[in-house]
Amino acid sequence: MSTDTQTKLDLKDARIAGALYLTIAVCGGFSIGYVPAQIVVAGDASSTAANLMGQLGLFRLGVLADSAVILLEIAITVILYQMFRTTSPRLALIAMVSRLGMIVVMAINLLLWVMPYILLTQPMGLDPADSKAFAQVFFEAHALGIYVWQLFFGAHLLALGWVILQSRLVPHLLGWGLFIGAFGYLIQGLVELTFTDVAALDITIIGLLVIVTIAELGFGFWLLIRGLRGTANQSNSSPQTA
Repeated sequence: MSTDTQTKLDLKDARIAGALYLTIAVCGGFSIGYVPAQIVVAGDASSTAANLMGQLGLFRLGVLADSAVILLEIAITVILYQMFRTTSPRLALIAMVSRLGMIVVMAINLLLWVMPYILLTQPMGLDPADSKAFAQVFFEAHALGIYVWQLFFGAHLLALGWVILQSRLVPHLLGWGLFIGAFGYLIQGLVELTFTDVAALDITIIGLLVIVTIAELGFGFWLLIRGLRGTANQSNSSPQTA
């Protein structure tokens, strides 16, 4: 186990990381949790196509939100690596590489999300019914792609939670929440991608995802508030000149 030689949190990094965390949570909740539910109708290609063409503004907002998440994820990945690399270089690197892998999958998933619009609006010589069917397939692939990047994100949270537990920079309660809750993403990803249906697993996944959601939001708020308060205290304690 590595010894943590860093005892002070970089307040600027904390402030930026906290702001990024919360912005990603808002944008991701909108683009992943809200937009697909308004457009995609499982097993009904015609209704899905009608929803897409009837809500193009919402569709475009979802694309913008997803794009923002991908770009912001790059920034927060680097900041978190810098923040914890002195605690455990290996764990910090694992966390960074895992999150970068997640970003790659998210970028591919964004391409899957926009393909239905191209199929339904660009002349490709396909029968309209076939275009709708292919569009539905891309939407379904996009839904499965979420579970793929969750596997990378779960690995990231395992490493991040463990490095926080070795660190004196962040409350260990948040580290435990991230580490334990990470199994929610991992188990859900494996269950969905293997098409497993076990009621006990569903209940376990829900419980773990509640834990990790609270821990992630708590981590983001803690970093932001810690960074803002620390900066304010530094300003108040600095000597004033006439």
